[in-house]
Amino acid sequence: MTTTSLLPRRSVLRVLTGAAALGGAAVASVRVPGSAALAAGSETERETGSETEPATYTLTIRHLGRDGRVPTRYRTSVTGISGPGAGRSEQPHDASGTASVRLPGGRYLLESSLWTDRVPDGTDWIVQPRLDLDRDTTVTVDARTTAPVDVTPPDAAAFLTGGMFIEVVHEGATRMASIVKATPTLRTAHLGPEAEAGSVRQWYDSYWTTRTGGFALGRTFSGTRALTGLTHHFTAGELAALELRAVARPDAGGAVTGTGTGTAGIDLSPTLGPDAGPSVGASWTMPVPGTATLFVTPQRGAWDLAWTAPGAPGARPNSYFVDGIAVRAGTTVTHTFDSPVVGPALTGRTGVQRDGDTLTADLPLLADGDGHVPTAPSFDTAWAGLYRDGALLHARSGGLDRATFAVPPGPASYRLAATVARRGSTGATTRVGVSWTFRSATTAGPAPVPVSVVRFSPGLGPDGTAPAGSPLRVPVTVQGAAADGRVRSLAVSMSVDGGRSWTVLPVHGGAVTVPNPVAGTAVSLRAQLTDTDGNTLDQTLVDAYRTR
Repeated sequence: MTTTSLLPRRSVLRVLTGAAALGGAAVASVRVPGSAALAAGSETERETGSETEPATYTLTIRHLGRDGRVPTRYRTSVTGISGPGAGRSEQPHDASGTASVRLPGGRYLLESSLWTDRVPDGTDWIVQPRLDLDRDTTVTVDARTTAPVDVTPPDAAAFLTGGMFIEVVHEGATRMASIVKATPTLRTAHLGPEAEAGSVRQWYDSYWTTRTGGFALGRTFSGTRALTGLTHHFTAGELAALELRAVARPDAGGAVTGTGTGTAGIDLSPTLGPDAGPSVGASWTMPVPGTATLFVTPQRGAWDLAWTAPGAPGARPNSYFVDGIAVRAGTTVTHTFDSPVVGPALTGRTGVQRDGDTLTADLPLLADGDGHVPTAPSFDTAWAGLYRDGALLHARSGGLDRATFAVPPGPASYRLAATVARRGSTGATTRVGVSWTFRSATTAGPAPVPVSVVRFSPGLGPDGTAPAGSPLRVPVTVQGAAADGRVRSLAVSMSVDGGRSWTVLPVHGGAVTVPNPVAGTAVSLRAQLTDTDGNTLDQTLVDAYRTR
């Protein structure tokens, strides 16, 4: 029912909440900030022999259900915010409905949930954000004071999960309480005096599912009181659309396959939640290929997305994480996952940096067509080597994500090379080969090393293929040191025989035009680049995409 949470920031509690209309179980992910450092509040002290102890008082809590009688079920937590009881948490309970606990004086947060054995009756959540205990005190938690939380999407949808969080700040300390519900039957109420201005923050998120996606409706509040009920019937104009596309990738024989059997509910699992503040998130499942549209509230801020696809038998699932997706009412943001052309990406990354005489590479080689970097990419073999003035200095098996190389002091010419082969995996791009050259010398601290990558972004079908026999415009984007007009030369080539021979494609207006071959042919792409400082890139993507 409810939880008072003092967990580390962005820790995750996963709660099963029901079945999504797209075919699978919905899962709520609860993230809560941890408490701030405890403030040294003023204490009331009393002498006991040679020791000084804080004075304690009896807190009596009476619980009344909606019928004015002892509730069928209840749970109450009292958590110290400041003073001698700071950080202390108690859950007083008595079958009579009246429970007592003796506590040191100070400021406390009280929250109480009351419910019956009937699910349709729902839960009453009552919060007292300011409980100053300086004498024996009696508090009455009365479910008859609550009002419904009535937050709904603009269209018919099934409720998945909802969560309300409250944060109270006093004398530099922060305490939180929360409730997560799998049904839309929540009623809330404020209890007690108002707190200081701006010391109470509250969040409410609810998630809904439809046949083609769902809704993520979030709101935030700040003031002096906890919420007593909440009513908001969202209109379509208040929401932004987040369109998620799953591409079925062609295998080495040209057939179209998904990551599972292709039926709804078992292939992919996108999970969505707010980027800021404590939150409850939800998961949907969708088939491959497929599209789901999730409508979200810009008022809640940016959104975080986790995209998970099952791995091969015995392998880890593959996930992508997209944090801080900015949205605006009335607009659509689209993310396509697992689409060609798979290759190196530098979005949001330094790439390579030198700190003193250590080179550190963060160069993912298997980002999907939208630039999403996978957590567990599928590959057969991978190798990387670092050359200094033409001599091999280091060699390692594995990709270049988080590779570290010790180098001799002083200036030198370097070549960093890597290859990844994916012969045994489904999906476009069966081999990635890259080679960078640059000059580098000892640095006084972390400094970027000038490397670049080239991204190819053809418009492909839902199966990740392109029509045979038709010209295809392929946008070409430079990332890294040569971006923003720092390209001295760029040559792009294509191959239809696995990279054994190449045909140069002129680059015009930031794109090349590929004369697509007959159906079932793999098209390979190559980029050779020199930046304005003379640093070079040679990048080869074998079987970048296929024709149909």
